[in-house]
Amino acid sequence: MSLASITIKTDAEVKKEFNDICEELGLNMSVTINMFMKTVLRERGIPFELKLSEPNELTYKVLEESMKGENLNGPYDTVEELMEALNA
Repeated sequence: MSLASITIKTDAEVKKEFNDICEELGLNMSVTINMFMKTVLRERGIPFELKLSEPNELTYKVLEESMKGENLNGPYDTVEELMEALNA
């Protein structure tokens, strides 16, 4: 089996965190990426769901309000009201 190199560009922090997780699992980045590639070949596709999530009704409402400049500071008049809602 001949080996080929792959060069990718990624965010430095993403690389560090990815490497840290690989090491915790007793792997290195090369082994982990090869595992991913072999799984793609075996399953003939990406081995996890790729989807665009649809915002829910509340998210649409908040987006609409913010575009109108409404409720930019939230629906709470006091810190106590906010804390009560967070603890609910």
